[in-house]
Amino acid sequence: MKHLLLVGINHRTAPVEVRERMLIDESHLPAAVADLVHRDGIQEGMILATCNRVELTVRAPGGDGTEQAIRQFLADYHHCDLAPYEQFLYWRRQEEVVRHLFRVASSLDSMILGEPQILGQVKQAYAVAREAGALNGVLSDVVNQALAVARRVRRETALGASAVSVSYAAIELAKKIFGDLHGKCVFVIGAGKMSELAAKHLLRSGASTILVSNRTYERAVELAAAFGGSPVPFEALFDHLGRADIVISSTGAPSFIIRKDQAERLMAARRNRPMFFVDIAVPRDIDPTVNDLDNAFVYDIDDLEQVVEANRKQREREAEWAERIVNEELAKMMRRLASREVVPTIVALETRLDQICQTEMGRFRGRLSSLTPEQRETVEALIHGVVNKILHGPITELKSGAGQPEQGALVQTIRKIFGVSE
Repeated sequence: MKHLLLVGINHRTAPVEVRERMLIDESHLPAAVADLVHRDGIQEGMILATCNRVELTVRAPGGDGTEQAIRQFLADYHHCDLAPYEQFLYWRRQEEVVRHLFRVASSLDSMILGEPQILGQVKQAYAVAREAGALNGVLSDVVNQALAVARRVRRETALGASAVSVSYAAIELAKKIFGDLHGKCVFVIGAGKMSELAAKHLLRSGASTILVSNRTYERAVELAAAFGGSPVPFEALFDHLGRADIVISSTGAPSFIIRKDQAERLMAARRNRPMFFVDIAVPRDIDPTVNDLDNAFVYDIDDLEQVVEANRKQREREAEWAERIVNEELAKMMRRLASREVVPTIVALETRLDQICQTEMGRFRGRLSSLTPEQRETVEALIHGVVNKILHGPITELKSGAGQPEQGALVQTIRKIFGVSE
């Protein structure tokens, strides 16, 4: 555990142009991690590379040589002088490496708190490192436990349950109105980026049909093709709008493009089946009084932002519980790692005393030749019983002292007393 080291760069420490410069392409990860663990002194390694972070985690004997080996790897991989980028790097050591990996996998360190993608990205990084033979010991156990902690956070908290982006908030509201989005028709008016995102998420959530209208018809054709939908000329908007269950509008028009009287006719044509309007234009595209009509639901950008803000606060409350889970699991992991560190000393003690037993039995074998096999077994059992009694105290102390500040001194003292080498 004391030889774990992590160096990284992320959205908090560096601007996007620096993160781009330090990015390790996904297709290059197997070769990169294989190169990393072949550097002097590095025994295990994993590389996590996303659009918002690049992190290298290693297990090594420690000392300045390990840090220098990591710096040299980064300089070699990116073909650059690393000095200008040092200010953007953060370093974690020992217990803080374990805590950091637990928090990252649980999405407590993400740009969007609770986002689900990071868990899959950590899984992928772990799988690549395992496949490359770069994880085979303590670090492998730590990363595997980080994945387990993240699953527990997902299971026991609602950290990722609510939408914290405008496009996802629109889907959340649509589901409240329709329950199930399967088979619903989406009409996108205006081909802005936010409309495109909302439409993409709605399709992923089950919506089956998409219509696109834009003042520039070519742009409507382009966007419709991207979604496998149909373009609608802007002047024919109301000929097709009645087909839509969900309308997303963002045109930049100076006045309302859907008035209350027009919406009233739409609702009549739909026989009052629910219609959900998402107005993300400024100035607004849809007359807010449309919301007064039965089964017509209008949400503008401020409404969506309020949903996002409420959900963000809910995630922050859930994050407090998630942090408690991380701390609890961290304490368990540190005890496990500390216990693991004393195992070699315990094995060495048992081996040392067993060797003494064998030597002494050999010395007295001639004198014991007159004993029957049963008597000889009794003598051997007696000797091993005495040895086990002698070992009980030191082994108990080693196990109970695992993880304590004085553990290192205790290990050295016991090794010295029993004549056990490192």
